[in-house]
Amino acid sequence: MTTKQIDYCIELARTLNFSRAADNMFVSQPTFSYQIKLLEEEIGFSLFERSGKGASLTPAGSQFVTFLSGMREDLKRAIEQGQNFSANYRDSISISLMVRQAVCFLPEAMRLFAASHPDVQITPKFQYENGLDGFLRSETDLLFSLRERIRQIPGILTHDLFTSHIYLIAQRSDPLAEKNLIAEHDLYGRTLMVGGGSPAALKAVQHRLISTGKIGYFNSADHDTTLTNVAAGRGVCLAPGFLNDHSGQFAWIPFDCPEAFRASCVPTRTTTAPRSGLLSAFCRSCTATPWRSRCDESQRNGRTSKRKAVHG
Repeated sequence: MTTKQIDYCIELARTLNFSRAADNMFVSQPTFSYQIKLLEEEIGFSLFERSGKGASLTPAGSQFVTFLSGMREDLKRAIEQGQNFSANYRDSISISLMVRQAVCFLPEAMRLFAASHPDVQITPKFQYENGLDGFLRSETDLLFSLRERIRQIPGILTHDLFTSHIYLIAQRSDPLAEKNLIAEHDLYGRTLMVGGGSPAALKAVQHRLISTGKIGYFNSADHDTTLTNVAAGRGVCLAPGFLNDHSGQFAWIPFDCPEAFRASCVPTRTTTAPRSGLLSAFCRSCTATPWRSRCDESQRNGRTSKRKAVHG
């Protein structure tokens, strides 16, 4: 199967007309039809039903063309990235990002790293769900993750990024939004959104609050669904500060509890010594960026600062 045949197939699926598809691809109709026939013979099933009115996709053809379209787009992006890389860089670092807070600090780390390594390309991959699995398969060079998710992996080197505490998320009009610090008793009689893939430490806090019997709860599928429910006035929720998108839509108030989350940068173990040094250099750029003084909550003087611009 050639890329030309893939393009011909996608175009015919779009037009369902051999003559028009051939014109659009700047080839004669016999040449176009022959390439479609060769493709069908190679894969072993018919993609199109021919008729005097044109062509129509077979059920198998419809499924196959959907797959081809996605594959063609992936190939196009791969070629474009390769062209960019060959023109400007000698090496690259791919990063799996499992924490949203990376959006805040990663650009500054990239700028700092580029000052000493201008010929190294940084490629972020936002993989909130399966980033760890891909990293363990050596699909990425670095992993940004919560420490609790990687503590069972033996022999890894970790670079601490920031420590994030737990916050109450409420509507800005909620009376709780006026407080500097939320205590357990402030939530008595309220409804707490729980679940949604919460980290273990957060689940422990949720369970401790619910077990008092003084706080109602409502199961929520994920963080975005939880925020939707908060916006709809169905309750409040607790969340790690690193999930704060700083949009200002909600009030994020520090919650009084000892639990916290540590985020780390982890370089892959399956690499050469020179490349290992390159990855460590980028990790050092991350820990040296100015964002750390703003985002690392362990540096705050206490936890009672007003909600004005809470960073997690």
